[in-house]
Amino acid sequence: MGVEDQESGKLSPETAVKPSLLRRNSPLIQVVLIGLVCFCCPGMFNALSGMGAGGQVDPTAANNANTALYTAFAVFGVLGGGIYNILGPKLTLLCGCSTYVLYAGSFLYYNHYQHQAFAIAAGALLGIGAGLLWTAQGAIMTSYPPHDRKGTYIALFWSIFNLGGVIGGLIPFAMNFHRTEARSVNDGTYIGFMVFMSIGTLLSLSILHPSRVVRDDGSRCTNIKYSSVGVEARAISRLFLDWRMLLIVPASWGSNFFYNYQFNNVNGALFNLRTRGLNNVFYWGAQMIGSVLIGYVMDFSFRSRRARGLLGVAVVAVAGTAIWGGGLANQLGYDRSDVRLKRIRLLDFKSGGDFAGPFVLYFCYGLLDAMFQSMVYWVIGALADDTEILSRFTGFYKGVQSAGAAVAWQIDSHNVPFVNELATNWGLMTISYPLLVLLIVKAVKDDDEVDGKSKGDGTIVPGIH
Repeated sequence: MGVEDQESGKLSPETAVKPSLLRRNSPLIQVVLIGLVCFCCPGMFNALSGMGAGGQVDPTAANNANTALYTAFAVFGVLGGGIYNILGPKLTLLCGCSTYVLYAGSFLYYNHYQHQAFAIAAGALLGIGAGLLWTAQGAIMTSYPPHDRKGTYIALFWSIFNLGGVIGGLIPFAMNFHRTEARSVNDGTYIGFMVFMSIGTLLSLSILHPSRVVRDDGSRCTNIKYSSVGVEARAISRLFLDWRMLLIVPASWGSNFFYNYQFNNVNGALFNLRTRGLNNVFYWGAQMIGSVLIGYVMDFSFRSRRARGLLGVAVVAVAGTAIWGGGLANQLGYDRSDVRLKRIRLLDFKSGGDFAGPFVLYFCYGLLDAMFQSMVYWVIGALADDTEILSRFTGFYKGVQSAGAAVAWQIDSHNVPFVNELATNWGLMTISYPLLVLLIVKAVKDDDEVDGKSKGDGTIVPGIH
């Protein structure tokens, strides 16, 4: 490791880091590793949730467990940035990942005893763990890459992470392939999820502290090795008055709000068990495609970073309007009473034309999710480059996101009409677009304005740090 210039935070030119794809302390390897951790833990959780009702017939237990999960997640998402800065990524991720195994195990227990209490308690613990994991993930994904390639690194992470959902979707599809009339998954499905989640927990030990991660230009991801409770408490409290964070609130609130509708009331309501698993393979596969598409737009469409951000919002807005419009057309064909009274013939992947329309819609929902969230992450990552700062920003984003999800799961538990849920999801996304445009215009610096470079008129612009 080279000698560090204390003023610039970079290694001296004569000892600059030699570029290497296999260098463990490179941003690329660390983003790949956090992608693999999320492949195993939240990736498998997504596959489990995506089956609708956690793979059960009655969604009540899953809805209540998810309400407990996202309520705790909302608190520890906001606090997670401070915890990450104090404990570092390794311990934060280890604590977070271990709760995923317990959650999958609680539904294995529920398969036999039909007691909600364990699932709800495990959901609350997972909320704590998920807050820690996703804050660490967000800090790593948004702060480690070079500022002009953040969209590419976000797409790389999102693709690896959602490959977990793809593989996870194959588990219930394969384990329940011959159970065409079954409504609850078998024990082997839950055990398969638990094995992957355990591997992810061990893999979290490979993540390095950001002070040890060095970009190819010699700059470190942070110059701060450890923080303190007092510093983090003050910094987190200021986030609630930060106008940049307030502009992100609608996007944060809405970015997980739609999951219960899509999982329970589209996939869970319209398809039989084995087809729900197959649908998830394509739902999470669509997320891989969506993240790559929007990542290209955010990094390569224009020379101006601000212009790239504005184009990204426009692309997502057009796609979102078209996809939610298609969702409304589909939703007008059935309602909650049709599902409750079993007036709907559950679709199988062999159902031909009847299967095709709802399947394509569900695929597009996955595409939109990745495009929307990747775009928001890019905007957050464009506000700063330092891990210490971005851990708080992403923690705030995940906290608000999870508060919205907690409300959404309870809305579904109170039997709100499906079409009202769809309209709420569509409206939340739509409201967020102009606010993100305003944030990009006011707060995102172009590349020639970063690091105190001249604007051309002799004025020096403070860099983003």
